[in-house]
Amino acid sequence: MSETQNPQVKEINISHEMRTSFLDYAMSVIVSRALPDVRDGLKPVHRRILYAMNDLGMTSDKAFKKSARIVGEVIGKYHPHGDTAVYDSMVRMAQDFNFRYMLVEGHGNFGSVDGDPAAAMRYTEARMSKISMELIRDINKDTIDYRDNYDGSEREPVVLPARFPNLLVNGAAGIAVGMATNIPPHQLGEVIDGVLAVSRDSDITISELMEIIPGPDFPTGGQILGRSGIRKAYETGRGSITIRAKVEIETKSNGKEVIIVRELPYQVNKAKLIEKIAELVRDKKIEGITDLRDESDRNGMRMVIEVRKDANANVLLNNLYKQTALQTSFGINLLALVDGQPKVLNLKQCLYYYLEHQKVVIRRRTAFELRKAEARAHILEGLRIALDHLDAVITLIRNSQTTEIAKNGLMEQFSLSEKQAQAILDMRLQRLTGLEREKIEEEYQGLIALIAELKAILADDEKVLDIIREELTEIKERFNDKRRTDIVAGGIEMIEDEDLIPRENIIITLTHNGYIKRLPISTYRSQKRGGRGIQGMGTNEDDFVEHLLTTSTHDTILYFTNKGKVYRTKGYEIPEYSRTAKGLPIINLLGIEKGEWVKAIIPVEEFVDDWYLFFTTKEGVSKRSPLSSFANIRNNGLIAVGLREEDELISVRLTDGTKDIMIGTKNGMLIRFKEEDVRSMGRTASGVKGITLGEDDEVVGMEILDENMDVLMVTKNGYGKRTPESEYRLQSRGGKGLKTGNITDKNGQVVAVKAVTTENDLMIITGAGVLIRMSISDISQIGRNTQGVKLIRLAENEYVATVAVVEKEEPSEDDVDSGVEENTPETLVETPEIDENKE
Repeated sequence: MSETQNPQVKEINISHEMRTSFLDYAMSVIVSRALPDVRDGLKPVHRRILYAMNDLGMTSDKAFKKSARIVGEVIGKYHPHGDTAVYDSMVRMAQDFNFRYMLVEGHGNFGSVDGDPAAAMRYTEARMSKISMELIRDINKDTIDYRDNYDGSEREPVVLPARFPNLLVNGAAGIAVGMATNIPPHQLGEVIDGVLAVSRDSDITISELMEIIPGPDFPTGGQILGRSGIRKAYETGRGSITIRAKVEIETKSNGKEVIIVRELPYQVNKAKLIEKIAELVRDKKIEGITDLRDESDRNGMRMVIEVRKDANANVLLNNLYKQTALQTSFGINLLALVDGQPKVLNLKQCLYYYLEHQKVVIRRRTAFELRKAEARAHILEGLRIALDHLDAVITLIRNSQTTEIAKNGLMEQFSLSEKQAQAILDMRLQRLTGLEREKIEEEYQGLIALIAELKAILADDEKVLDIIREELTEIKERFNDKRRTDIVAGGIEMIEDEDLIPRENIIITLTHNGYIKRLPISTYRSQKRGGRGIQGMGTNEDDFVEHLLTTSTHDTILYFTNKGKVYRTKGYEIPEYSRTAKGLPIINLLGIEKGEWVKAIIPVEEFVDDWYLFFTTKEGVSKRSPLSSFANIRNNGLIAVGLREEDELISVRLTDGTKDIMIGTKNGMLIRFKEEDVRSMGRTASGVKGITLGEDDEVVGMEILDENMDVLMVTKNGYGKRTPESEYRLQSRGGKGLKTGNITDKNGQVVAVKAVTTENDLMIITGAGVLIRMSISDISQIGRNTQGVKLIRLAENEYVATVAVVEKEEPSEDDVDSGVEENTPETLVETPEIDENKE
């Protein structure tokens, strides 16, 4: 051996050492620190805290003891980590906003929902809560296994008996190496009922279990939006749910609205939330809040948000949901240790493994009690023999020189065991009285019956299950409380089970100012033909129904906006309002941005490849995409057409691939071509040139042009005309088109180009907000190369801003010759079916 070599130094491969060492560390974190056991739902630190408290006698019926004493016991005997980590874990177990059913009862400052930390451990006191006693119950009856602690000087439990399903009841969260768990808390009674259901029917489905356990139940309450995320988590072990604060909107005597927040989503810091809202108000990202204050007290939470008088509280609340923690997502990951290995579980597996643990606990407890009963019966059998031969026993004992001689004599003469002989020698003289002899006989007969019963339990699995059911039911009766978290319909974010929603035809209306609602189709069908119709919406004087369509509750509704995005809802997700109600602001239903508005609404029953959506933008770009490309749309919308800078979407139409398309411009040009000229392309494509625009020109309208329709043109200065479609010959896509009007300073540039029939009405909106309604049949039908006739008398500096073609309103006799101008709300007639653009 060389002199320079050290016999204590060992050469190793560093790559191999790093790999094995890190693997050992990772497994240690996974098994011994971060993940809960599926049986008791506890991580090692929580299990050790409860075991140490029980060992110290800090049970729920004893006085509080200093937290520092508990922490010292835990880190000294069982948990070789920092005291802060142990104390923080114990504090969480005592916080009613973190644990659904607190396992530690705290005395002193244990923190708050505002994020205030607990006082130092030398100031606070604690003891076990009453329900945590059920986790420890029967621990001294050989129900669980023990192992050596970190230095081999103590023994600690591998798992607690856990007489209630704590894994789901209190949940768990932890980050290991390469994996994480996030199990939400649940309502005790529901989870126990779930365990009972599994015990009665091992083939029960998760859908059936969800009727018993509808979803998580958070200690802070709140609302869960929809059930689809819950179902996915319960079926696969992974899913995401949206939690929203519980909010009320109150109207004060002065007409101002006030938003009252009563409950927050789980683990949201109230102080930080208020700070965030104040920051958004300061930065003008949210407008309409005049005051923000926290009025929470010992009686409950109350966060007050005062709304400016001219602001809409619902719109404001919708923005708060989007931009603050008033609405949060909770990612469920049902990961727990099963037989020492991490495993992602579904709901039924969580209940099954707990039930299997309870079977083991009950069998081991029964076996323990059987051994104890048999040992006592064995002693009593010896005492009975002694009492039956009392004189001979007394004589033998009296004649024996030593205790050992007496014991051996008893064993030989009466065929007794050593324990029986010792028990006879230990028996006090008072046991020889007649009453005491009766007690011994009574106790013996009772033990014989108990032994028979315990053996019967061990021999019959159904008897074991009956005991589990009985004890779980008793725990439920003692500790059950009301569910705190409501599960509500999720609106646009959460699609509910459609099977639970009746399929029926409905009317959907969207007004010019953005109010949407649905109505049963019977609202319109009940009217007599030829009548004036009924008032369809309580709109303001400056509002009218612009989009109106017949669809089904189960149809998908696509909303296309000027920014080129598409959003979707199901028919049933649009709120139903009364016939005269305005409806819901569409900003509350769709995640549309500021400066974005709906240009087209298209109902779709089925996304098939042989139907298309045809798009045209302001700069004359057209695109045709298969309808099936829009089957899957995210909650926050998707790009429907790739727009160039400064461009915007003008119109979208649903086609069967065989239609004629017309595109009109503000300088009076119009092109008509076959839609087949535009090849089918993907959803995000920008498209191809539909019309070549002249200098300072832009598209104002795109329509499907069928035979026997008229082309309607309306100009900025209030002129308009109808021209038969036959005057517009087919051309090739991308040309300049034909002249559709003689544009002069007198009539002004074209505001809108529409394909119409005499069955429609025209709504004209001026820059001053004046609404004019007239029948299409009242507009002159003249040639395409003309100025048109005056449709509306405009004041100086007034102009036509937009126009819309709406369903015809049948006039009553009183309305004949009443003039063109009308400021009453839009009215609807029997069979409405129209989907026009907002220009």
